[in-house]
Amino acid sequence: MSKAYVVAKGMDYYQEMLALGQDHTGRVRASSSRSRPRKVRIREYKIPDLNEDPCLDMDEEETGEVVGFRPQDADYSQNVPQLPYELEVEILARLPRFEYWKLKFLNKRFSRLLKEGKIFKVRRDRGVVEPSVFMRSHGDTKWTMFDKDFENYQEVPELPSDGCFSLADKESLCAGTHLIVTGREEKSVALWRYELETSKWFKGPAMITPRILFASANYGTAAFVAGGLKIDGYGSKEVVNKAEKYNSETKTWTRLRGMHKRRQFCSGCFLCGKFYVLGGKDENDKNLTCGERYDEVTDSWELIPDILKDVAFSSVQSPPLIAVVNDNLYSLETSGNELRVYDTNANAWKKLGDVPVRAKSNGGWGVAFRSLGDKLLVIGESVGSSRTETMSVYTCRPSANPEEKLLWEESKGYCGVKLSHFILNCCVMIA
Repeated sequence: MSKAYVVAKGMDYYQEMLALGQDHTGRVRASSSRSRPRKVRIREYKIPDLNEDPCLDMDEEETGEVVGFRPQDADYSQNVPQLPYELEVEILARLPRFEYWKLKFLNKRFSRLLKEGKIFKVRRDRGVVEPSVFMRSHGDTKWTMFDKDFENYQEVPELPSDGCFSLADKESLCAGTHLIVTGREEKSVALWRYELETSKWFKGPAMITPRILFASANYGTAAFVAGGLKIDGYGSKEVVNKAEKYNSETKTWTRLRGMHKRRQFCSGCFLCGKFYVLGGKDENDKNLTCGERYDEVTDSWELIPDILKDVAFSSVQSPPLIAVVNDNLYSLETSGNELRVYDTNANAWKKLGDVPVRAKSNGGWGVAFRSLGDKLLVIGESVGSSRTETMSVYTCRPSANPEEKLLWEESKGYCGVKLSHFILNCCVMIA
């Protein structure tokens, strides 16, 4: 009997278990088109109803207080045949990730494998990772995680920070299975991380140079940050050129060589294996039209003059809205609601067409523009006078050829989640 056959049969078994419930009140919700929960029997052993509320769990780690939940005390997997360890991991790694929450309530062994990160490691090694969108809009007290099609969502446990952090502006980025959120607490800049494996928040580890208003980009299990505004405990502020790399597997920060320019309100991305930082303002509050790209192999930065020379700046301009799809760099030019693509050889931008949201109404603030696998994702205030103050979610598969028409597809339901017309934070996790 081949390994592929056993994996396939094992997936059938777990898919049957996943069919136990399609909705769990307060934790995960799916679109209304999904079927109602049902019970099944596996070899005459009845699986419990998953509509009951999960047990809550408050744990601690050296870095700070955490919030999350744990599986039920009973382990119903004891009554069904056990698969070999390695084979079980291979099977679980291939199941849709938004179904994992159900298995957490059925199988302590699965919860342990998930917590140890073994399943997500196999997913990366086998290339079965999926993008998820973490988002927080105006008025939200919690983050929400959506799947790539916006058909399912999960509320992230509330971040247990102080009141100052909750009200302050925040930066967010993803690295591996970590969502990282930074912002100002009463006396310093704080960093919190949400771990997908445990669905819990932890405080730290702090950056070597704590900062806000920086550029960032994720690259596999790592994330890179550069520039920003450093604020010390005495309230003094400094625009910096410092750069760092975060390793989500070791939970550590490493100092990198500094950029040529000090800059804040800048944006970052990974393009052709290099970390790009574009735009922003220098220490004299002057808009920067230059960019820089970092080569990790040589630990060096290359200055890119006039990469934003055609951008129309305003007094309320947001950081550049940029995203990379299929090694092409795209920007949302807010002054004209236009999508553009960057020509690396000519150091120039080509116009591709209109974007179906009101990006220019607030100078780009409140709009999310991200890469989502092989698609571009844009979330913002809907176009059209009759739809003012209504949020819309659009995706498209862009082409770098200006002759090809842009086809934007609107996500209709957002799983029943009511979105504010102003997005505060949005980032994409690939896990």
